[in-house]
Amino acid sequence: MKGSIVLFGPPGAGKGTQASRIVNLTSKPQVSTGDMLREAVSSGSKMGLAAKVFMEAGELVPDDVIIGLINERLSQDDASGGVLFDGYPRTITQAEELAKIAQVSAVISIEVPDDSIVERIVGRRMDPETGAIYHTKFNPAPESISQRLIQRKDDNESTVRTRLSAYHEQTSPLAGWYESQGLLIRINGNQSIEDVGNEIISRLSN
Repeated sequence: MKGSIVLFGPPGAGKGTQASRIVNLTSKPQVSTGDMLREAVSSGSKMGLAAKVFMEAGELVPDDVIIGLINERLSQDDASGGVLFDGYPRTITQAEELAKIAQVSAVISIEVPDDSIVERIVGRRMDPETGAIYHTKFNPAPESISQRLIQRKDDNESTVRTRLSAYHEQTSPLAGWYESQGLLIRINGNQSIEDVGNEIISRLSN
């Protein structure tokens, strides 16, 4: 598939796992704005220095700086056949700007009901000694270590629902925008990791 792929979905939808599979299938490099910002700042590029000013002030990096960074990234050799955009764009304005510098050939939306996302995130537990992640229902920890597991303070229902509400507010219009261009591929994310991956691969291969 020529051109770039955009991947989005709510927090907890399993984007990271599926992104790795898409990279393996297509050989397109994964571009996440967070990683890209950190790399640009550490490399000291012109756009990286511009981003650093906002990041150090605790402010959101403006769209024009992000687009400048993406433009720099797309000029690298490994991006000649397109890239996988992970979590970008988030708004129609960003999508319009992206369309000026990159050819997007498919947009994958992993869709999971809010209640399922809440169940996935609120049930997560971490082992502070090993960093391993467990789940009270889907992946229970061995009884020998269950006493020491902790729940991250952001993994509570009210925080998760606030994040979901912000996601829907931003992303629903974006999904509609890409759908009107015939680029949107809706994927049922409420199935096994394997089945989600197989559905994505099947839809991308058509």
